[in-house]
Amino acid sequence: MKLLKHFSLLILLVLFSCNNLDNTISEVKNIHANLKAEFAPDKRVALFDINFEQVDNQIILEGETTSKKVFSILLDSLKNRNLKFTNNVRVLPDSAVGNLQYAIAKNSVINIRSKPKHSAELGTQGLLGMTLKVLDKKGDFYRVQTPDKYISWVDRGGITRMNKENYDNWNQRKKIIYTKTSGYVYADKSNNSKIVSDITLGGILHYISQDNSFYEVKYPDNRIGYIKKEEGTRYSSWLQNLESTKENIEEVAKTMIGFPYLWGGTSSKGIDCSGFTKMVYLMNGFIIPRDASQQINAGKTVDENLDFSDLEKGDLLFFGRKATADKKQRVTHVGIWLGNDKMEFIHSSGNVHLSSMNENEANYDDFNKNRYLGSKRYLNVDDKLIIDLKKELKL
Repeated sequence: MKLLKHFSLLILLVLFSCNNLDNTISEVKNIHANLKAEFAPDKRVALFDINFEQVDNQIILEGETTSKKVFSILLDSLKNRNLKFTNNVRVLPDSAVGNLQYAIAKNSVINIRSKPKHSAELGTQGLLGMTLKVLDKKGDFYRVQTPDKYISWVDRGGITRMNKENYDNWNQRKKIIYTKTSGYVYADKSNNSKIVSDITLGGILHYISQDNSFYEVKYPDNRIGYIKKEEGTRYSSWLQNLESTKENIEEVAKTMIGFPYLWGGTSSKGIDCSGFTKMVYLMNGFIIPRDASQQINAGKTVDENLDFSDLEKGDLLFFGRKATADKKQRVTHVGIWLGNDKMEFIHSSGNVHLSSMNENEANYDDFNKNRYLGSKRYLNVDDKLIIDLKKELKL
């Protein structure tokens, strides 16, 4: 009888210990959730995916993160509770990519996908010369982060990987930016020579030299080519002389009329709605968030009455599902207000074209007017989500 009591007490102690550990794991999960909500709420731009498993009275941590600092806060919370744990979390980038933690796009347009396979959804695109951070590797794909912080996967054929020294050298060298819709880089100083590659609006290459007709340029993988002078310009001069005005927003946007729609596209080969607004602002010297649902979080809120009276040329208009009692607002489309007498805006839907909010106009867009959510102003607004390339270059 006495032995039975001791055995029962032991069972209770074990159960109490397990319950305490369960409660602690639940508490730590809450800490993780709070940290994620504060520092990494959008998995498109920051990873903080940690799983917790209980094995033999200790906690096993699995997962991956791009924030060493935030992960350290989580580990400190475990240590402060005197918990036994095994840390199997990968802080990216890690040994999977070694010291080649940077890359430059070497094709005219690179497709960056949601998963490491060619059949995966197109998340975004990168232009020739775009700088990338390399976070991870899986098969022939690398997980990269673009200048607008977007995280996704690109196949190895589209990039040249670099160490920090070579990457810094790329950034510091003189460059040429391609300013026409599309064209070619030639193998010699002749329109009839072999073609090294095609090139699209916004593509960037190293500047080597020039004559009256051509720029000599270098690719990130050291190929040499020639660009017609009328189709490109020195990057620093272009940026320094660039007037980021409402009028220039309209001018650049209208040069893209007719560009075909492509989900995930951000180039003249194909462009989605937020890729279009992103490209217009890029060619005006700004890097803005990638997706419409991210772009609405940047800039200054305007037109709070939703009657278009407070809008200025260049403002971004957002569309989608309006909030209800049981559903949150959902942003699914974006365009650029032009502010003329026709109440027109320009957007990519089917292709890049003009639409109107005036029901008396032939291009009246009843569908989008009825799902209008609000607008944001980017020009002359100080916002950490809007990167001014002039300031980056310290002009």
